[in-house]
Amino acid sequence: MALTRLAVTNLRNLAQVDIQPSPDVNLIYGANGSGKTSLLESVNLLSMGRSFRSHKIKPLITQNAQELTVFGRLFSKGSELPLGVSRSRSGESQFRVQGRGVESLAELTSYLPLQVINADAFTLLEGAPKVRRQFLDWLVFHVEHEFYGVWKSAQRSLKQRNTILRRGRIEGYELTPWDRELVAATERIQLMREACFTKLKAVFEPLVKEFVAIEGLTLSLYRGWEKDTDYQELLAQTLDRDIKQGFTGAGFHRADIRIKINAQSAADVLSRGQQKLLVCALKLAQGRLFEQITGRKCIYLVDDLPAELDEKHRHLLVKWLDKLQTQVFITGVEIEPLLVPWRELNRELKLFHVEHGAITSEDYLGEQ
Repeated sequence: MALTRLAVTNLRNLAQVDIQPSPDVNLIYGANGSGKTSLLESVNLLSMGRSFRSHKIKPLITQNAQELTVFGRLFSKGSELPLGVSRSRSGESQFRVQGRGVESLAELTSYLPLQVINADAFTLLEGAPKVRRQFLDWLVFHVEHEFYGVWKSAQRSLKQRNTILRRGRIEGYELTPWDRELVAATERIQLMREACFTKLKAVFEPLVKEFVAIEGLTLSLYRGWEKDTDYQELLAQTLDRDIKQGFTGAGFHRADIRIKINAQSAADVLSRGQQKLLVCALKLAQGRLFEQITGRKCIYLVDDLPAELDEKHRHLLVKWLDKLQTQVFITGVEIEPLLVPWRELNRELKLFHVEHGAITSEDYLGEQ
């Protein structure tokens, strides 16, 4: 799976860009503010309809322009798939696949699976549980076809239950249908999450040892309520507390991946550098497992690689990206630190120089 064409109009300072990326490795360099990250954002827009930096659309659109558009051709399983996204200042959006409109962002996301490694990715350790929950749910969404529908059902019933709880005085029967739907969806979500998490750990544990030696590192899945407790019974037991709080205090929406070093939070124990390496290992493990389960590859976007990892670990990350044999887009200010780790590898490289929103490309044949 690889993008063979990427055309961008009015995204930040990229007024008009049309490139043909390498199906292997794309190295993007230029001064800060030149538009390197914007190019990666355009790929994310094709996948998720938004940037990985913010959910807000207006700041993405070039000043004085009314809308941005991104078009791409995705080569997958021997054929090309056209993808298109348009977002306007007025809030209108269009998502198209093979010329037809796509109603759901979930459907759009299913065509172009991405992994992003950038400064924000390191909140995976120190951020709120929601960040780690979304990390796991990315995998569950892509490998379990029923997950999105079940998740929507759980969200709907949770919202209705919370609305009733906020009224204060309620009759028990009012909650019954929503509790029933919430319990059924929650139990199904938990089974899917547990299955994916178990497989993720099996891939992650040997891989992380190559990145960083950490004694006592453990990953565990907290499902959102204490283990060995029936969720339906728990909702009944905590009803008074939920009424006082005005929301449901336990459930699928509280799930978390707990990453610890000898029972302490990894974010509190590890250095910043160790945290970066651990996050890289998690991202690589997820991509590798995704391929093992689906037979498909995800595309990697790595923003400002030299700023995030030292030379030794840049080489290690590149080695693993090479093992995955997937398309990658990597940015940096200078070209040499980007090139060095790839020189000994037999991959097709393409270089893109970004300057004031304009992009020039060249093939790189490598050094024997």
